[in-house]
Amino acid sequence: MTQTRTRLERGRGALGPALELVHTGRAPTRAVLTAELGVTRATAGAVAAELEALGLIQVDSRPGAAAGTQGRPSHRLTVAPGGPVVLAAQVHVDGFRAALVGLGGQIVATAPGCMTVPADPAAVLDAVVAAGAGLLRASGRRCLGAGLAVPSAVAEPEGTALNPLHVAWQAGAPVRELFRRSLADAGIPEPAGARNGAYAPSASRAAPEPAPGHRPHIHHQASLGHQAIARADASHGVVFGHTGNDVNLAALAEHRHGAGRGARHLLCVATGHRGVGGALVLDGRLHTGSSGLALEVGHLTVQPEGRSCYCGSRGCLDVEADPLAFLAAAGRDLGPEVSLLQQARELLREEYADPSVRAAAQLLIDRLGQGLAGLVNILNPDRIILGGLHRDLLNADPERLRAVVAERSLWGRSGGVPILPCTLDYNSLVGAAELAWQPVLDDPLGALGC
Repeated sequence: MTQTRTRLERGRGALGPALELVHTGRAPTRAVLTAELGVTRATAGAVAAELEALGLIQVDSRPGAAAGTQGRPSHRLTVAPGGPVVLAAQVHVDGFRAALVGLGGQIVATAPGCMTVPADPAAVLDAVVAAGAGLLRASGRRCLGAGLAVPSAVAEPEGTALNPLHVAWQAGAPVRELFRRSLADAGIPEPAGARNGAYAPSASRAAPEPAPGHRPHIHHQASLGHQAIARADASHGVVFGHTGNDVNLAALAEHRHGAGRGARHLLCVATGHRGVGGALVLDGRLHTGSSGLALEVGHLTVQPEGRSCYCGSRGCLDVEADPLAFLAAAGRDLGPEVSLLQQARELLREEYADPSVRAAAQLLIDRLGQGLAGLVNILNPDRIILGGLHRDLLNADPERLRAVVAERSLWGRSGGVPILPCTLDYNSLVGAAELAWQPVLDDPLGALGC
């Protein structure tokens, strides 16, 4: 057996960790990959070459040297242009959006759809999957999986939508099962690993051989908790078609590719097209609770005598700090042309100088800040990121929001918690794609049927 072959066999257990490092931008060069994996340079080179042969990454062996540097620059590692994609789908109260997403969280193509979401989730799932199938046909790219974001808590391991408040679905709607059925009906093929039962979690693969004196020190990015990514053992194969809550998936995407990178205790709070959601990433793991239902922050009470909430309480953040609440506070009529979220954003951006709009923004900022302060007292995050309309409110008056949180929270007074806007467009879609990419990141060879 040649030395190259020996190095490759030793490094096969490192394929998944290596791909994750490139996928999340934490190994831009082979030198960094070597250090992060804690293996020899030769083993890292063999691992990178294998991932390139699989069509997943690109290795640039002749990168230009940076100004002021000496010596030969290390090989650069990037995700493969034109490589495989996954289908990401999102359902929201105003319709849906489908996308093709490559490694690195790169959105290749999107297709929006406006419709009144019917009581039967199968109708909108068929529509969004059909849109995704059209994108796949047009792209000619290989599809390795599919993920779905929905505006509801998703019970695990059943994959059912628990009490969706802003769409007309029945409680317990089997959205994951229906999504998989839509994929099959649309003729979207399962990846090879799903068909031949080759996929097994990466723990079953041999670990890479570390370099002398080195220990691997991979710091894993956010992963889903409580089986939210369904994994199967080698006798059952990989499950094709994953489902999660939209804000959970937004947090997952931001932690891997956006404003949450590097945070150990990341709190994400965001409006959807309607309502408010939250998610928590603890030490790189998405905290979903005992059954997938944790962090329903929209049902924190911020106005005890406020509006009636769909959950049965009053004055919840869900109805006091979402796009509809902002438009109502500003005294604006709702238009049928575009979504409430888009109307609220345009009003805030284009008419912020109007006293009624500014007052409405300040009111929502104060309510949001009150809710965030309570969460800071309970959770002690090291970073907060805001999405949807909350991102726009933060950008409109960052000092006011940060002051409210600091004044009302013990930890805020002791030093403050960074509050940042989410940076990814369509972060729930990117998070849905992360669900689909996870089996590939865990075991590239098995997921590809090698």
